[in-house]
Amino acid sequence: MIPAAELKSLNERFNQQPTEEILRWAWERFGARAALGTSFQGAGLVMIHLAKERGLRLPIFTLDTGLLFAETLALKARLEDFFGQSIDSLEPDLTVEEQADIHGPELWKRQPDLCCTVRKVLPLRDKLAGLDCWITGLRRQQSDTRAGIDIVEVYVFDEDSGREIVKLNPMANWTREAVWDYLHQHGIPYNPLHDRGYRSIGCWPCTRAAGNGAGERAGRWTGFNKVECGIHTFLPKKVDFQI
Repeated sequence: MIPAAELKSLNERFNQQPTEEILRWAWERFGARAALGTSFQGAGLVMIHLAKERGLRLPIFTLDTGLLFAETLALKARLEDFFGQSIDSLEPDLTVEEQADIHGPELWKRQPDLCCTVRKVLPLRDKLAGLDCWITGLRRQQSDTRAGIDIVEVYVFDEDSGREIVKLNPMANWTREAVWDYLHQHGIPYNPLHDRGYRSIGCWPCTRAAGNGAGERAGRWTGFNKVECGIHTFLPKKVDFQI
């Protein structure tokens, strides 16, 4: 899809360009086959605003696991009104009750990786099957596991067919402070749980308040050796290079 030489060139260029130009490239190259995935953390909201301000009609989607905070669901409705654009909710094949019937109650307490796979990874995989470019809000500052991300990455989506997908991380260079400055400056609605000490917000059973001095991914999966839900780790990387 993108040769290694072009991939290297794009990353060198985009590391020096503003996020809105990266989003413009995605829209011009892929059109509606590019989509912005968000869990309504700050970076995703910044990108939606940048895209709307520049007339880039990128589709937006989110994962509704059936275990989201009430505040998160209310925020989705507020954002749709604020941006004037619908946000597609991806839901698992199994309801929470059906999952309990098959795997036992409160699977997240016993096998959080399996729970994340059922409720997040599989619905996302179905969505990505229809896309050529997945736009994320990942930032290098967020955690050690994200520190090495490139702005443009190419992954194998289907190993049998060799089909590839572009994973675009336009916010990779942003700091948390820059994200929040932007949100406040433009009056963009955000999750009120952030004001109550929640650093990163996922499903309510697996998210805890951690306080403002904690790391950006603090409070997720407390008690488990787990730092990612799996949506950013289930695709094997196809093309690698050194910038």
